[in-house]
Amino acid sequence: MTDLERERVARATINLVTEPGDLRCLGLTRELGGPRFLEVLREQPDLRPELTAAAGRLSSAQPERVLERAARRGIRFVIPGDDEWPASLDDLARAGVLHARGDVPVGLWVRGPHRLDRLETAVAVVGSRSSTQYGDQVAGEMAAVLGAAGRPVVSGAAYGVDYAAHRGAVTAGAPTVAVLACGVDRAYPLGHRQMLDHLAEHHAIVSEAPPGAAPFRIRFLARNRIIAALTRGTVVVEAAVRSGALNTASWANQLHRTVMGVPGPVSSAASEGVHELIRAGAAALVTGGQDVLELLGASGQDLGEIARAPDGPRDRLSVRARQVLDAVPVSSPASTASVAVVAGLGAVEVEQLLGGLAADGHVERLPAGWRLGGGDRPTIER
Repeated sequence: MTDLERERVARATINLVTEPGDLRCLGLTRELGGPRFLEVLREQPDLRPELTAAAGRLSSAQPERVLERAARRGIRFVIPGDDEWPASLDDLARAGVLHARGDVPVGLWVRGPHRLDRLETAVAVVGSRSSTQYGDQVAGEMAAVLGAAGRPVVSGAAYGVDYAAHRGAVTAGAPTVAVLACGVDRAYPLGHRQMLDHLAEHHAIVSEAPPGAAPFRIRFLARNRIIAALTRGTVVVEAAVRSGALNTASWANQLHRTVMGVPGPVSSAASEGVHELIRAGAAALVTGGQDVLELLGASGQDLGEIARAPDGPRDRLSVRARQVLDAVPVSSPASTASVAVVAGLGAVEVEQLLGGLAADGHVERLPAGWRLGGGDRPTIER
C-alpha cells in the first residue's frame, strides 16, 4: 500500500467517526496527517473531550469495506494529495468558524464523471427552497448563461432555486455539481431522485458525509462551506432573513470570494435576506448572468453593455440645436426673433441653426414663421 493509499484509508476512518466540519478533528488531521491523528485517537482518546466521541466509534469503523463498496457503486473518496483534489478547498484552513463548523474536509465523496479539479471557474447559485416563479426563472436563466460561458454551476440540489440552477446548467449543456448534506448514494430530497441520478451519470454529486449518512440539520451548515469553497463566487437569488443561502454567502465572504445578490420586489419576504446583504455592502447587485461574468472575469473581460435606450433623432443634435428646437412652437408658427428670445440665443445663430434643423426635417418654415416638423410633433411630451 502506497503512502497516499494509507492516508486515504486513515482519512476514510476519520470521516466515518467524526461529523462533517468538526473543527478539532479536521484541524488535527490537517496538521498531523490522517495516520498520526488516528494514533492520537487510539492512544489518547481522553486528551480532549471533542476526541472522546470519535475514539469511541473507531471499533465499529470499517474504512476498507466502505471504500470498496463505494468504488463498486461508482463513488470515489478524493483526498488532499490526489490530482483531483481542488486546491480552493485548502482556503478553508484560514476561513474561520461559523456555527462551530469549519476547516478543510478530510476528503470528499464524489459520484459522477466530472472531476473536482475542473471547478476552478465554477459559480455557486443558491437561494430559497420556497422560491417564487421569479426566483426560479432568474436562477435558471442565470445558470444557463454562466454554463454557456464555460463556467460550471454548483448548488445544493434542494427544492426551489437550487433545482432551477441545476436545470438551467443542464439545459445549456454545461457541467453542474450538487453538494449534499447526506451521502452521495442517497436521494435527498426524494422528489429530486431523477435529477440526482442524471447528475450522477453525467455531472457530479459531492458530499463530505460518508455514503449512507442522513441529512441532519447541522450537516447542511457544514455543507455550505464546501459550496462556497469550491467556487469563485456565490450568487444568492432569493433568501429570506433566515435562510441557509445566507450561511453560504457568509462562508463565501470569509473565504474572500465574490458574493452577489439578485434583488427582488421590495415587498417580497423571499428576498429580504438578499436585500439586507446588498444594503450592508456584503453582496454586489446582479440582475443576470452577464453581470456575474463581468464581476468574476479578468480585468477588461466579459464586460457587459450599459443598458440605455436607443438614440433618437434629437440625440444626435448639438446642445444649442436642441435648445433652439425646444423653443420652436408645436403648431402656431413663430418668427426667428421670437424663437431666439425663447431660446436665449442670438438671432443670427438661431437663423443658422433653424436652417439646419429644417434640412433634417425637425422644423418647417411657413410664411408666418417656424414650427416643428411633422416627425417631431408627436414626440413632444406634454
